[in-house]
Amino acid sequence: MNGMDFYFDLQETISAFVVLFAVIDVTGLLPVFIDYQDRGMKISAPKAALFSLATFIAFLFVGDFILQLFQVDISSFAVAGALVIFVMAIEMIFGIQIFRNDGPEGSATLVPIVFPLIAGAGSFTALLSLRALYSLPNILIALVLNIIIVYFVLRYSAVVERICGKAFVYVLRKFFGIILLAISVRMFVSNISELLRKFQ
Repeated sequence: MNGMDFYFDLQETISAFVVLFAVIDVTGLLPVFIDYQDRGMKISAPKAALFSLATFIAFLFVGDFILQLFQVDISSFAVAGALVIFVMAIEMIFGIQIFRNDGPEGSATLVPIVFPLIAGAGSFTALLSLRALYSLPNILIALVLNIIIVYFVLRYSAVVERICGKAFVYVLRKFFGIILLAISVRMFVSNISELLRKFQ
């Protein structure tokens, strides 16, 4: 259906929810959240959820316009996000710190937690695609449900760490560091290829 139609459809809502849940992959990012909190980088679950929701909604309505305004295409945006994710993966795998907590308290909430991990180029691309397929209310409901899940995962990540133990979280952190590295390489290669084709 055209994204300009306004009606509620349960099947559309479920489909949009599944797509966004898969793209955001907040459960897969749990070791990243725990890693940053263990290093003393304060992450506010309510702020992260609200910032993510606001960013998604803003991009849902004006994403195309913003990128065109700054003459940035979605491929360039994805390459930038891939580079940030690459740095985070290096941190997790090798146990080094590149992102310094040199901003105000809670600064880690915005970068890199909200962007590019939760609200990244892949999520924005998915939103633009859903906007052309489904009714706006269905997309918004699916988005809000995903943000609620984001909130609870962030809010109770420390509880998960206590239950599972330090050793389990350490192994999980290294494993997902490699996964993040692979995702960043895939994002970079696929989108840099698209950019290079435009200049040929």
